[in-house]
Amino acid sequence: MAQAVPQTYQTHRRYVPAFHFVTSGILLVNFIWSVVVIFRHFSPSAVMNAVTAVALLLLFNYTRAFATGNQDRIIRLEMRLRLERLLPGDLRSRIGELTPRQLVGLRFASDAELPALTKKVLDEKILSGEQIKKLVKTWEGDYLRV
Repeated sequence: MAQAVPQTYQTHRRYVPAFHFVTSGILLVNFIWSVVVIFRHFSPSAVMNAVTAVALLLLFNYTRAFATGNQDRIIRLEMRLRLERLLPGDLRSRIGELTPRQLVGLRFASDAELPALTKKVLDEKILSGEQIKKLVKTWEGDYLRV
């Protein structure tokens, strides 16, 4: 998928303004308002509205968490297949040592730099996906992230 702006570490996060800012803002204002109403005009209906507001905030949070969790599972599979294809034999036997966070971080490395970066991550025990992403020299954009 062609993008107008090439993806980099600084631009790889995906925000959907209507979801991340508008919807979350509306749900947060709704929650605050429902709590205010409880203190001003206590009633069972006001309590139920506040409970519903909490449920909507939880739903918003879990919608994102479930999508990114599923995406990370797919990335783990994709990366294991990619590593099987690109790593030399001595490193291929160590694929199982990589954590999900490491695999997600390595996802952005180009095929050419992936073997050396994988060796560095394993040998130096670099656990942070963010730290791994910062080590990538030739960024392989993922334009389909959720």
